[in-house]
Amino acid sequence: MIKRALILGAIGIAVLGTLMLFSYKVLSIEWISFMEVQKSYRPMEDPLPVPERSVPIEGAAYIPGLGAPENPIEADPDSVARGELLFGVNCSQCHGSGGQGNGVIANFLENKKPADLTSDLIQEKSDGAIFLTISNGVPGSMPALNENLTVRERWDVVNFVRTLAP
Repeated sequence: MIKRALILGAIGIAVLGTLMLFSYKVLSIEWISFMEVQKSYRPMEDPLPVPERSVPIEGAAYIPGLGAPENPIEADPDSVARGELLFGVNCSQCHGSGGQGNGVIANFLENKKPADLTSDLIQEKSDGAIFLTISNGVPGSMPALNENLTVRERWDVVNFVRTLAP
């Protein structure tokens, strides 16, 4: 009887030990899921090209080769408020809450500092040029936000950036 209890106890401890190895990530099994086998890109890498003859769900934001688009969103208080909120989430880390290029991570950027959005250089640009910069980013310094923000949200951010002028 004692021998059976010892054998069952040893088996139980072995099973429990094996389960603990898996639960504490000592041993891990990589389960293949559909998301792991598709093409993707990591943050700060170039996005995958858009499939040929495709149109975004919300329509074309601009047509390449035709210059900067016109701002279709009126800079009313609602648009500016949405833009301020989106700017705080997506842009203020680098550009700072006031847009002077003094965000919390600006000091850690060695190659190129964030632009001062209150400067004449930026404020003299057209709304469409600012929209294209937000959409496509700046190679080597600013990531493209066209996949983070909808077309409407990017225009709201443009309207907010216009309020940053001194």
